[in-house]
Amino acid sequence: MKIRIAAENAEAEKLIPPAAPDGSGIGVNYADAYIKPLNVETEDGRKITCKRKGLKILISIGDKKGEAIMRRVDHGPDVRDMLREALVAATAEAGAQFMVEDNCLYLEV
Repeated sequence: MKIRIAAENAEAEKLIPPAAPDGSGIGVNYADAYIKPLNVETEDGRKITCKRKGLKILISIGDKKGEAIMRRVDHGPDVRDMLREALVAATAEAGAQFMVEDNCLYLEV
């Protein structure tokens, strides 16, 4: 089942270094702003939460959990790519698939 979570946060683009330097090298301000809309409850009652702890992206979909690390060496230096790959890996560990289509965030569960 494909679930539309939210629209991509266009305001997060303004937080990408060097426009808004954060000293992290991975764009933590961008990551925090981008994943904020992922904290929702779906129509079928599943609670989806996503947060960042350091380099880790933690996601829970209902009772399933997943985590992944934002890796600059593997997916950088673009902070968008690092975050997207971490979200894909974390949702896969939680038994779902993360997608972005037409500026909207989706989960396939």
